[in-house]
Amino acid sequence: MAGTCSFDVTSTVDLQEVDNALNQARKEVVQRYDFKGSKAAIEFSRADNTITLVADDEFKMEALWEIVQGRMVKRSVPVKNLTLGEIERGGNDTVRRVVTLQQGIPIDASRAIVKFLKDRKLRKVQASIQADQVRIASPSRDELQDVMQLLRAEDFGIELQFGNRRET
Repeated sequence: MAGTCSFDVTSTVDLQEVDNALNQARKEVVQRYDFKGSKAAIEFSRADNTITLVADDEFKMEALWEIVQGRMVKRSVPVKNLTLGEIERGGNDTVRRVVTLQQGIPIDASRAIVKFLKDRKLRKVQASIQADQVRIASPSRDELQDVMQLLRAEDFGIELQFGNRRET
């Protein structure tokens, strides 16, 4: 009797890499001429998984976001897992924007992944939602490889990672 193989689909962001990218972005902001004398700031809260951007106006906010986004890409942080908040008016004629880091797969994306796999009618492939991840199991390793390729090709709005492969 052949055993069942499985793997987990997750979506995480390495917080240390985020911190490193934000430190690089802060250094770039200090050196850029268009930010000289401005109130631009980047704050990171590990506890809340949020990044708070502060700038003088909306134009500088967009420039600040471009710097942060570029540094995140260079540090291999999935930008898909960053959720932009609205630009809010702050004190001292500044604007604020809160960026939320998505840790884990949201329940609606989990349901979309399971529905996507059921619609493909793959034989003997079972997907189950487990907290903030999706476990996919099948007796065939080849089927699981096909599932990985299908999931990589589809866009669920977050960066997917595959891990915890096991045989039982």
